[in-house]
Amino acid sequence: MHLPLSRSRVALLAGSLSLVGTAQAQQNQSTITTAVPILTLSPDARGSALGEAGVATSPDANSAFYNAGKLGFVKYKYAASLNYSPWLRNITDDMSLSYLSGYGKIGERSAIGASLMYFDLGTIDYRDGGNLPAGSFSPKEYALTVSYGQQLTDNFGVGISARYVRSNLVGTVGGNNAQSGNSAAVDLGAYYNTDATIGTGLYNLAFGASVSNIGNKMAYRDPTTPSFLPTSLKLGTALTREIDQYNKITLVFDATKLLVPSPYYEDGVPPNDPRILAKNREIANKGIVSGILGSFSDAPGGFKEELREINLSTGLEYNYNDLLYARGGYFYEAPDKGDRQYASLGLGVRYQVFGIDGTYLIPTGSNSQNNPLAQTIRISLHFNLNKLSEAFDENGAGGTSGSVNSN
Repeated sequence: MHLPLSRSRVALLAGSLSLVGTAQAQQNQSTITTAVPILTLSPDARGSALGEAGVATSPDANSAFYNAGKLGFVKYKYAASLNYSPWLRNITDDMSLSYLSGYGKIGERSAIGASLMYFDLGTIDYRDGGNLPAGSFSPKEYALTVSYGQQLTDNFGVGISARYVRSNLVGTVGGNNAQSGNSAAVDLGAYYNTDATIGTGLYNLAFGASVSNIGNKMAYRDPTTPSFLPTSLKLGTALTREIDQYNKITLVFDATKLLVPSPYYEDGVPPNDPRILAKNREIANKGIVSGILGSFSDAPGGFKEELREINLSTGLEYNYNDLLYARGGYFYEAPDKGDRQYASLGLGVRYQVFGIDGTYLIPTGSNSQNNPLAQTIRISLHFNLNKLSEAFDENGAGGTSGSVNSN
């Protein structure tokens, strides 16, 4: 039987994407695991610089990833963004995450967007029992998404996304009987923002909510034990203060919870205990709707554990004249739920139709020295065409945008 020398590498690199904290966290019985966890991670430099907060930030070409409800408020008639990140640089040099997204305005209050997320896990070389080459395999995952956003009022909008996901993590080299996972999913989003004068200052207050990756499960080997997609609920807010005509500062905060059943465990009982295994098989076979509804109250540790399943993101963005940007953020995930904890720093610039953003992640917490997220960078290129004016023109520029919100 042919076995890949790097099968453990696939388990680490693919399965640890939502958890890239520590090996200890991966082994924790209370950690929630899903198929295609890459769908939960910010693919763009701006969002990752703000601690992965983005459900209520001002609209841009990457808006639909966080909240399709923002598409009705975009500032340009057309925009596109190309995002790239070398992945887990402390472990390997042949993995990367790429994300191409864009939108087009199709009416005074609506826009349609599309995106492609592509995750390359590099190349795995297989060996036979005599340590001779037995072929190679290049695992990959990708997601193709189409989104639509509609501004229902001057301040409120909703949106929807439809997504096709393909995950090919284990090859058939050497007699493997695994297959690629395929799934379809939808996102729902809502966005509200309003300008207000408080004292002598001008503010914009925004709220966002989204439920993402509502879709069918994925099965790779055993169809009787499929994996849930990373269905997530995100709630967030953004407060922008216009200091003067040149300077603005935005504070953002998001809370995210996986709407996926929590694994069953008992303190002191090994995870391979037949009773524990049977219980978790039963959980894995839950329906999509029952899994979502039950995810608010199924943690074995009760309400305190449910609270630990909420990830927190916060960030601060400084904007000079819609030209220069400086960002900082922090992301927190409980140690027994994945243990991702890191600070993020980012810079950006916009000039005419072109923009560029960069982000650098700094792991924190008890395992910061050996965290595979160390030295993670993301780069984003932006192309914004036909800035909207107060009066929408179907043939060119036009539309409305908040006086404070900007990207």
